[in-house]
Amino acid sequence: MKRADQLRMVWGLVAVLCAVTKAPGADWPQWLGPNRNSTTSEIVTPWTDTPNVVWKQKVTRAYSSPIVVEGVAILHSAVEGEESEEVLALKADTGEKLWSDRYPRSRYRSMFGAGPRTTPTAVDGKLVTYGITGVLSCYDIKAGKRLWQTNPYEEYKGTLPRYGVCSSPVIADGRVIVMVGGGGSAVAAYDLTTGELAWKVLDEPASSSSLVAFRRGEETDIVIQTTLRVAGLSPTDGSVKWEHPLVFQPSGVSPTPLAIGQSLIVTTQDTGTMSLLFPTGTASATPKAAWWKQDATSYFSTGSVGPKDTVLVITNLTNPLPRADITCFDVARGDQLWKKENQGYFHAGLILLGDGKVLMLSDGGSLTLAEVTREGMTPLAKSTVSGGTLTNPALSNSRLYVRDEKEILCLQLPTITAATPAETK
Repeated sequence: MKRADQLRMVWGLVAVLCAVTKAPGADWPQWLGPNRNSTTSEIVTPWTDTPNVVWKQKVTRAYSSPIVVEGVAILHSAVEGEESEEVLALKADTGEKLWSDRYPRSRYRSMFGAGPRTTPTAVDGKLVTYGITGVLSCYDIKAGKRLWQTNPYEEYKGTLPRYGVCSSPVIADGRVIVMVGGGGSAVAAYDLTTGELAWKVLDEPASSSSLVAFRRGEETDIVIQTTLRVAGLSPTDGSVKWEHPLVFQPSGVSPTPLAIGQSLIVTTQDTGTMSLLFPTGTASATPKAAWWKQDATSYFSTGSVGPKDTVLVITNLTNPLPRADITCFDVARGDQLWKKENQGYFHAGLILLGDGKVLMLSDGGSLTLAEVTREGMTPLAKSTVSGGTLTNPALSNSRLYVRDEKEILCLQLPTITAATPAETK
C-alpha cells in the first residue's frame, strides 16, 4: 500500500473516531432517566484515575435526584432554616445559576431530613416538581417562570405519608399524574398547561412508589403500585384498565415497577419480586403473574433493566448487618442467574449503559463501572466520588450528576459514543 493511501486510511479512521466521540448523549429528564427504567444509550469506558469533578455546588439534604434537560440541571431542595422549598436551575456544563424559585410549605420534620423525596419531571420545555408536603409546581424551564402551583393534600384533606411525599410524578398525554392517597384521591391528574384538575380516582392509602407510563401497542397505561394492588389507569380519565392484587404491604411500597417488553417487574419489602406478563394482541387483557420470588425483597431502591433479557433488582437483608445486593433474574422465567452481595448498606443506584455495561453508585459514594452478563458482574473501574448518598445519579452527555447530603457534583466520565438504547438489545 502506498504511503498516501495509508495516510488517507489513518485520517479516515481519525474522522470516524472523532465523529463517534462527539455523538450526542441523551437528556436525563425524569426519575430513572429517559426511559424511566434506569437505561441510557450512552456508553462509559473504564477510567484509571478518579473521574474529574467539573463543578460542584452546596445543597441542603434531600433525596430528590437531579435531572438534566437541554443543558439545564435541575435540583429540588429544602431551604435551610425555613419551612420552604427551592427549585434551582444550573447550567449543566458549568454549574452557573440560571434561576431559582422559593415557595412556602407546611411544617415538616423527620429523622431523615425535611428535603424533597421526589424527582422532578420535564417535558416540552416544562418542569414539574412535587414537594415533601405535597406542593405540586409547574415551571417554564428556560424562563424560570412558575406557571401554576397546587397542593392536592390540602385540597382533598389527604393524610401525608409517613415519610412525606416520595412518589415522583409522571407526565403523559398532557397530564401531570401524581400519587396522593385517601378517599377518592389515591391518584390525581392535572392539565400540564393550566394546572386544572383533570381527574382523581380510587380510595387507596398513600403510596411511595413512583408511577410509570407503560406503552402497550397504541395504548398508554399509567401504572400505579399501592399497598393493595398494581393497576393500570387510563391517562385520559383515570379509569382502571387492569389490576393485579398484592398481599397487604404493612411496610408500604417504594420501588418503582420496571417495564420490560410485555412484562412489569414489581418489587416490595413484604411481597418480594414478581413479574406480571401482558398477553399481546389486546389492550384490555389482564396480566398474569409469570413468576414470583418472595425472598427477593427491597426497601426502597429501584434496580434497572439488565442486558440480554435480564432484570437487576436491588435486594436487601437486615441481619446480622444491613446489606444491599444486586440480584439478576431472567425476565421470562424468573430464574435467579446470580447475586452480587454487599454492594451497599441500604441502597445502590444503577444505570444500564448502551453497550450492556452497568454504572453503579453505592450509598457509600463509590462509583463502579461493571461488565454485566447472564453469568455475573465484573468490576472494570471503581472510585469513591462523593459522600454518603441515598440518591440515584443522573447521566447526560458523558457527565454524571451525583447528589450527596452536602453537595451536587458534576463528574466527567470517559465515553465514546451514543448507542442503540440498551433495553432493545
